[in-house]
Amino acid sequence: MTSAHSHHSLPTRRLGATGPQVSALGLGCMGMSALYGESDRAESIATIHAALDAGVTLLDTGDFYGMGHNELLINEALRTAPAVAREQALTSVKFGALRTVEGGFTGYDGRPAAVKNFAAYSLQRLGTDHIDIYRIARVDPDVPIEETVGAIAELVEAGHVRHIGLSEVGADTLRRAAAVAPISDLQIEYSLISRGIEEKILPTARELGIGVTAYGVLSRGLISGHFTRDRELSPGDFRGMSPRFQGDNLHRNLDLVDQLRTLAEAKGVTVAQTAIAWVLAQAARQGADIVPLVGARRRDRLTEALGALDVTLDDADLAAIERAVPAGAAAGERYPAAQMAHLDSEH
Repeated sequence: MTSAHSHHSLPTRRLGATGPQVSALGLGCMGMSALYGESDRAESIATIHAALDAGVTLLDTGDFYGMGHNELLINEALRTAPAVAREQALTSVKFGALRTVEGGFTGYDGRPAAVKNFAAYSLQRLGTDHIDIYRIARVDPDVPIEETVGAIAELVEAGHVRHIGLSEVGADTLRRAAAVAPISDLQIEYSLISRGIEEKILPTARELGIGVTAYGVLSRGLISGHFTRDRELSPGDFRGMSPRFQGDNLHRNLDLVDQLRTLAEAKGVTVAQTAIAWVLAQAARQGADIVPLVGARRRDRLTEALGALDVTLDDADLAAIERAVPAGAAAGERYPAAQMAHLDSEH
């Protein structure tokens, strides 16, 4: 256990015009509970503690990550962290995904009564009296976004939620939601090889004063520099079904990583640090507040990711990176077709 006085601080960014001040990098906790095969509970908690100690204040989760397992894990990590770190931690929670006992996904529920039900369970599992940012994971096609956001606004009014977020929505839905209540941030995939938001979604978020929390900044490890061509994925690792990790797609994508590696090595940094630093640099360039979420499940990966904050990419560096990995260069979609269909952001 680290003592309270060893607590550090990181640069911070405000999430949009109305959102909270958060660390410039957030920790995405999903992989500690689900979808990447086996995880190590003790190492997961140690990683959350190390993140808090380093000054990371934003912890991102979903109530459906391991069917509540992830929220309970965060609860345990916060309970056993020094008070100063615990008090600065902010929880960002996604809700709405419907699951089966076997682990399947069967849709999304954004009805107001369901929103309040999901929140009640999350508050209990997290062991807290409020959720800092609350968002539906995917738009429920059967419920207008105005109704879902309106229900979260009622939770804000009641003091159970502090800020309203969105996830994977397109520009039109973003406008409709923002007309109902202030939106702090849009959580959406954004990386060197997933740049679809640049055309319409990012400019709209900026116009509306909505921040962006970018997940998938290493494209699920694909552009981390640690993924090898001969890697065998463990059972339960959803990358086994991801188009970008299949056959020729994988080889073409890892060719891009090899080009990125050459640039990273010339700067004396790692591939992952270069990819994260590129996203951080877009925040400065785009004039939008973008906070990358890193999905580190181990302390060594966390330390590497935090090192990206010390990487400075000038215009020449950024131009070289974009020549090595041009927009649209990735082979394969970011999700299997059935999941792509759930993405309002892709329609």
